[in-house]
Amino acid sequence: MRRVLISGVGVAGPTLAYWLREAGFEPTLLERAPALRSGGYVIDFWGLGFTIAERMGLLAEINRDGYHVQELRIVDEAGHRLAGFRAAVFAELTGGRYITLQRSRLSHLLYERIDGDVEAIFGDEITLVEEKLDCVEVQLKHGGKRRFDLLIGADGLHSAVRKLVFGPERKFERYLGYVVAAFETRGYRPRDEDVYLIHGQPGRMIGRFTLRDDRTLFLLVFAADRTTLPEAPEAQKMILGRIYGEDGWECDRMLAELERAGELYFDAVSQIRMPNWSRGRVALIGDAAFCVSLLAGQGSALAMISAYVLAGELAAARDRYTEAFAHYETLMRGYIERKQRSAQRFAGALAPRTPWGMIFRNLVVRSFSVPGLARLAIGRDIADKLELPSYRWPEHQMRAQHRDPTNSI
Repeated sequence: MRRVLISGVGVAGPTLAYWLREAGFEPTLLERAPALRSGGYVIDFWGLGFTIAERMGLLAEINRDGYHVQELRIVDEAGHRLAGFRAAVFAELTGGRYITLQRSRLSHLLYERIDGDVEAIFGDEITLVEEKLDCVEVQLKHGGKRRFDLLIGADGLHSAVRKLVFGPERKFERYLGYVVAAFETRGYRPRDEDVYLIHGQPGRMIGRFTLRDDRTLFLLVFAADRTTLPEAPEAQKMILGRIYGEDGWECDRMLAELERAGELYFDAVSQIRMPNWSRGRVALIGDAAFCVSLLAGQGSALAMISAYVLAGELAAARDRYTEAFAHYETLMRGYIERKQRSAQRFAGALAPRTPWGMIFRNLVVRSFSVPGLARLAIGRDIADKLELPSYRWPEHQMRAQHRDPTNSI
């Protein structure tokens, strides 16, 4: 059971490839996009994801490329402060292991750890999956038929592997009532360094965050009845223009920048809930298996945790992949279900639907400045109540001993 095809080169896929390689497997990465994605939204990265990044030797790069946000500030139409708090409260709740990072940058850093060491196929996708007695056979859109011992879907909320093997997305998706959009622009003014600004009206909000290289990121979240979302960027921009066109603050300038934006992220805020994360020789990790929703803020860390645990269980079980899949799910399911419940509570916090909801949200945000109240309000949601199992990584150990013969892992 050495040959493993991993569909998806985001966060979960490269993490899984790294640890499978460390366990002596032969992973192959497959990505529909022609290259690694860039841009997109920022994530808050903490907890066990931080621990796994440290074990992969990535902390120096993450601290170099990440942002140490100083303040979250909610402003009115004139830009005056309504509420806010020092972002250091999150560092205090996580023992200093907390950073803001572009998701695409994390993906690049993870991929760099295995680039050139594993086979990677870009610009292709799986169109058919057939399980045989001794392998799983996949039909690639451009690359013909390939055979592997196992297939792992790490291809996100709209997983093609999940659709092909487990059924249509509607069977597992739970829509949380919001749509999110994100885009970058250059040369935008003003620039509020290391401050996350939020402006909102009932049922919608805009977040603005300053990035390096004179870039600015806009995040837009709005309440919406579930309808089919348009795929064409121009239609998506029209929806955003209609929703935010009469709002104050910087909305006019933001919409003008949106018209010139190259890439636009636009998607529903949803969770994925499945009764099983594996079937035969196929398993799912990360958002493909259990998306907690983009607004929960911990999806990338959870993707890394699930990849690490699945790789470790496959290494421990040797050729007993069904046993590995079962142990992986047993270890992760309760933890993920708690995270999903927490995300549901948080879904409406960024864009409350009523004026009273916005007033209450601002009162809660102000309370974070009072010592101890932040821990009481969100401490249980921040905490990672999962102990990472101890696994043997033969290749990892060999490299460590090569560097230092007295060292052991």
